[in-house]
Amino acid sequence: MLVRALHLKDYRNYHTADIEFGGGLTVIVGGNGQGKSNLIEAIGWLAGIGSFRGVADDALIRVGADSAVIRATIESGDGREQLIEAELPRIGRNRVQVNRQRVQRARDLLGVIRVTVFSPDDLSLVKGGPALRRRWIDDSLVGRHPRHDSLRSDLERILRQRNALLRSAGGKLDADAEFTLDVWDSQLAAVGDALRQARLDLLGEIRPHLTRAYDHVARRAADVRADYVSSWQGDLGAALIGSRRLDVRRGVSTVGPHRDEIELSIGGVPARTHGSQGEQRSTALAMRLAVDAVVRAAGWSPVLLLDDVFSELDPGRARALLEALPDAQSLLTVASDVPPGAAPDHVMRVDRGTISVES
Repeated sequence: MLVRALHLKDYRNYHTADIEFGGGLTVIVGGNGQGKSNLIEAIGWLAGIGSFRGVADDALIRVGADSAVIRATIESGDGREQLIEAELPRIGRNRVQVNRQRVQRARDLLGVIRVTVFSPDDLSLVKGGPALRRRWIDDSLVGRHPRHDSLRSDLERILRQRNALLRSAGGKLDADAEFTLDVWDSQLAAVGDALRQARLDLLGEIRPHLTRAYDHVARRAADVRADYVSSWQGDLGAALIGSRRLDVRRGVSTVGPHRDEIELSIGGVPARTHGSQGEQRSTALAMRLAVDAVVRAAGWSPVLLLDDVFSELDPGRARALLEALPDAQSLLTVASDVPPGAAPDHVMRVDRGTISVES
């Protein structure tokens, strides 16, 4: 899979931009605030993941403009081309087309183009709270197969309704509320058990790749593990019955996949609290590389988007990461110059929203 061309209009700091990309490694050089990261952020948006920097869509529209446009030509593995177009208005719903056919939801973009994103914020996967690791495994499920996105969206919908009912109960259920809670519990049990099993299955696929990737990036062997810790045992339906009194009293759902954790450890000790900064960074990189390997093993070919990751890495880990990257289209942004040992196929420079190609 290749991104062949990208067109931007009123996106971030770009009035207009038209870029053609080749295969292999493209290094995009530009100082802070010049617009280099905006290019790969736009590609990530078209992959259905939104802004990987976590900003709302209206923040992607250039100041003073009413809407932003992102358009890309994608070449699939068999040589077919697809055109993805999106208009992000400041008021109203986004308008998205694939091959000139309107799609109704951003999730319909999932699978048209797949990306693997590396960013300095990945360190939070190791140092941050459980919600970030749940998001990582669920995003990985969707990358493995887009159908899993419905599990995640169903869970969010059911939890919103169940928690709203629990809050409105005020610590006591009448007959009508109890009947309605039974309905939500039945739905939560079905979706929750399925999502937990999907997470467990995927984590089983990821583990050997995680170990190999960590050993390569860190340049030493280590016992790196990612273990799933569930908030319930056995059937979720039975667990919900057991937790009902507590849930009613607290006004919130206390068991379910939204309470689960993925514990990362290095040499038998928690990476979050006991790992050095270097070990934590190596673990975060290994998590991204491992998922990318699993997706490729399933027959897909994600485009690699690396946003200024070398600024946070020592030279040894930077070289190791370059060596660990799969043979795929890779777009790497850097602030100063081409990293030593990168040997890019193409170099672009970005200065105040103007792009020049060196090779």
